[in-house]
Amino acid sequence: MKYQLAKPFLLLVAVIMVVSLACGIDMGGDESAPVQEPAPVQESAPPAVDPPTAVPAPAEPVAQEFYTEEFEGDTSLWTYFVVNGTKAVPTFSEDDFGTMFVGTDDGRLTYSLESEGQWAYVTYDGHEYDNVRLDVTAENRGVNNNNVSLICRYTPDEGWYEFNMANNGLYWIYHAVVRSDGAVIYTELADGGSNKIKAGKEVNQYSIICDGRTLSLFINGYETRVMEENNYALRDGKIGVSVSSFGTLPVKVELDAVTISQP
Repeated sequence: MKYQLAKPFLLLVAVIMVVSLACGIDMGGDESAPVQEPAPVQESAPPAVDPPTAVPAPAEPVAQEFYTEEFEGDTSLWTYFVVNGTKAVPTFSEDDFGTMFVGTDDGRLTYSLESEGQWAYVTYDGHEYDNVRLDVTAENRGVNNNNVSLICRYTPDEGWYEFNMANNGLYWIYHAVVRSDGAVIYTELADGGSNKIKAGKEVNQYSIICDGRTLSLFINGYETRVMEENNYALRDGKIGVSVSSFGTLPVKVELDAVTISQP
């Protein structure tokens, strides 16, 4: 079945609404009504009643540090945000725009993007990592014009490292950050091409390692780029996976699994 992933700020709004509704319940009745003294009650033995049956609380999702997510169970620790790539300067978008779906479908993380400039980022909120390896298996089910990106050390204040692979065989490594005005600034750290990327409706395996100040990219098991990054020197943050649409539609990419491990 299909399940849309949540956005972090939507979860906060839901909590606020629940608290507001609870505070707004009138427990005092009509203050203008006269107060009546209770009638005397004849003492008697209380009737025997069965103890109430305890209702189990819903289980909290277990935040694992290093594991393989196969998107078959509880995925509430995976949330997403959207960058609007149709703007002259890409902009963080609080709402979805156009027609898009980001969620799980029959055990796969599915990106279905049917409008231009939809750059959807899914992050794992269970842990923040300093040194980490991320492996994904991505199957292209739509047009050949899309990007798949892996990110590490994501924080709202300092941004993230992004490894961006295009189906045409090109790749880029960026530092990205959301400014206070919502503009998303991408600074290119490296670029290149790889004949190891399988174009068309194919399956590709992408891996990144963020270890100290060394950033490494692997494509289908081949070491593609290793670089030292000293300008931003991000220390830690969340990991994530992104898929982007451009001028050719629709874009549909499915991730069979995401593995988070030590480098």
